[in-house]
Amino acid sequence: MEVKLDRWLPRLEDVRLIQGKGRYTDDLAPKGALRSFVVRSPHAHAAIKTISVDAARNAPGVRAVLTAADYRADGHSPVNHASNPPGAIDPSAPWFTPAPDAVIHEWGQPPLAEDRVRFVGEAVAFVVADTLAQARDAAELVEVDYDVLPTIVRELDAYAPDAPQLWTDAPRNLALSATLGDKAAVERIFAEAHLVLERTFRNQRIVNCQMEPRSAFSSFDDNEGYMVVAGSQGVMRQRRALAQALGVSPEKMRVISPDVGGGFGPRTALNLEVVLVAWASRKLQHPVRWTSDRTEAFLVDYQGRGQTTRAAIAVKADGRILAMKSEQYFNLGAYPVSFAPAGNGQKIVPTCYDIGSVLVETRGILTNTTSTCPYRGAGRPEAHLALERLIDIAAERLGIDRIEMRRRNLIPKSRMPYRTATGLTYDSGDLIGNMKQALGSADWDGFEKRRTDSASRGMMRGIGVANYIESPVGAQRERVVLTVKPEGTVEVISGTQSSGQGHETTFAQVTAALLDVDVHHVRLLTGDTRFVSEGGGSHSDRSARLMGALLDRSCHKLIELGKNAYALLADVKPENITFEKGHFSGIGHNKRLSIFDIAKHLEDGSLPTQMGNAFTVTETIEVRIPAYPTGCAVCELEVDPETGVVEIQNYTTVDDVGQPINPLVVDGQVHGGIAQGVGQALHEGLEVDEATGQVLGASFMDYGVPHADNLPSFNVFLVEDPTPHPDNRFRIKGGGEGGITPATAVVINALINALKPCGVEHIEMPATPARVWASIQSARAAQIS
Repeated sequence: MEVKLDRWLPRLEDVRLIQGKGRYTDDLAPKGALRSFVVRSPHAHAAIKTISVDAARNAPGVRAVLTAADYRADGHSPVNHASNPPGAIDPSAPWFTPAPDAVIHEWGQPPLAEDRVRFVGEAVAFVVADTLAQARDAAELVEVDYDVLPTIVRELDAYAPDAPQLWTDAPRNLALSATLGDKAAVERIFAEAHLVLERTFRNQRIVNCQMEPRSAFSSFDDNEGYMVVAGSQGVMRQRRALAQALGVSPEKMRVISPDVGGGFGPRTALNLEVVLVAWASRKLQHPVRWTSDRTEAFLVDYQGRGQTTRAAIAVKADGRILAMKSEQYFNLGAYPVSFAPAGNGQKIVPTCYDIGSVLVETRGILTNTTSTCPYRGAGRPEAHLALERLIDIAAERLGIDRIEMRRRNLIPKSRMPYRTATGLTYDSGDLIGNMKQALGSADWDGFEKRRTDSASRGMMRGIGVANYIESPVGAQRERVVLTVKPEGTVEVISGTQSSGQGHETTFAQVTAALLDVDVHHVRLLTGDTRFVSEGGGSHSDRSARLMGALLDRSCHKLIELGKNAYALLADVKPENITFEKGHFSGIGHNKRLSIFDIAKHLEDGSLPTQMGNAFTVTETIEVRIPAYPTGCAVCELEVDPETGVVEIQNYTTVDDVGQPINPLVVDGQVHGGIAQGVGQALHEGLEVDEATGQVLGASFMDYGVPHADNLPSFNVFLVEDPTPHPDNRFRIKGGGEGGITPATAVVINALINALKPCGVEHIEMPATPARVWASIQSARAAQIS
């Protein structure tokens, strides 16, 4: 049966959410739950000499003041973050594997610091009291005697031979070191190239500004075990990590993730406060709750980016790129939570260009800062920024049009499937066609007239382009349980977890299309290990692709099961039964039964017992379905040279996400990704004092997220060059990360293009008005001198 998706439909869940009927973790905490507060280190690096908690324990309303000594005495373990997950090519192997010159350090993170603190905000004690005010007051009575140690916060500084060491078993603060490529061969190409360009690009730290602050509550029953409620991007990973840390079997750990107000990657990993809440609920035999405030979020929520790239290209006189070198330095923070950004960054270095030889040196470096983890794009935007900037610079040096230089180097459609020098195999993508459409839609050829018009008003105008390719990876294991209920609903149990992506709508659309029923009859159940038995959660553009394949299989299996049931009820051979518009009918037979009728017959026992008493099927997928979304973005902006204010005038993007299930939902994903990329390029950046490790400006008063008036209306064009993968019948590639992947590159390219008349060749992100204005003044002064 041919099934067409690609249907615009307002999101079903939005009616509930915009009416304030969403239910988030803090909304669900039981009345009477004890409140908790975390005592955190004011120092970025210090030895803990003593912790005195007696006064706090005797304070009014206090039920417990817990330290690392208590946690250890109860036999619990550090949290295993599984920082080296399955890689992009072979999901049976981790991202980074042992080699003679490799360094791979993974170790657990204790939820409370033991003998040393390694970043500002690291937890040292956990106070539980009847009220939050009592917990806060008691926390003030906890006395910690610290011996302050030297602090190091920047990755390149921490990598220096004489840098202060965070861990004795990680010389030069290296948790990860890996090399990919033939160094000798690449060096030979560089030695013979017509032009060699090398530049350093810095991706600043980003705070994950979810709308919903982190929150958790837990209860414990001697028979049932733990029940832990905390928003996340997938309950199965949370359950595994919690069970491991607290030393119980996963069956004794029920984890619930209700509505989640934003994920972006950091909510894949287990947060330490969730462990503390669960531990305390068992120790006190009483429900315990905790909710972060925004200051805590800026200090200790897992952060994004924090990476430096030294990239170089070897170029022929005609503009063709022969080889590329990339040294990537990832700031992991004090504990290695995830190597995934480093793995993605390593593999995607040549992006969508035909570069035959590549050398990548990857370093994961420990610093006295909060840990980083995957943040939307996770290593790919960083790689695209480096190469797209180098192409612009090389084109200018060689006197070649920057569009023409890209056209000469883009992988042509005729060469798909294409194996990159880093080992990825792109299966599809019309990269040159994407760029052609984006340039036409953005009226690239009419730009010079618009630049002249801007100049007449004293403004500086620039335009930039950036091509991209995505490499979605993520957990390959997923499961669907599909059940038709007699009362007229189709229940879908999924291991993925929405944090705003619209799963209730898109998964219902796929199910409704396959079973030929009304979309409003489909109900999605997720986020509770009581009924979710397997699943990798939502990350890396995986949910729609894997769920599409699983729903396809399970609906077809359900229809076959229904035909067998109808055959027994109507005494018709299964091959003579048709299924149309949600109903079964037999050729030459007037009996017509809906899927809900079949469910009733199974439930009431009118069918043989071997068919069971429920109209249900379970499907599991255990292989990765690769996909490579592609696209091209064009950004046009104006700069006020008197103030440094940058205003984006036009942003056009062409995105090959495969066949979209719901273009409206995809547009929303693309818009959000662009906004986050623009935020990094122009507004966002976590400032940390280099001497003390203190976060400077831990609030939205100081941290610049983009507002609606900082962004134009986006021109999004969805295209498709079909993926040929046999397990991906609906041709879904992914739409969650394409918006952000080229965004920093295209905005900075446009900005440098605008500032070129002043002589500005480089600007660090975020390109705030102050930074832009200072760059203009510095360049003008240099021209005069």
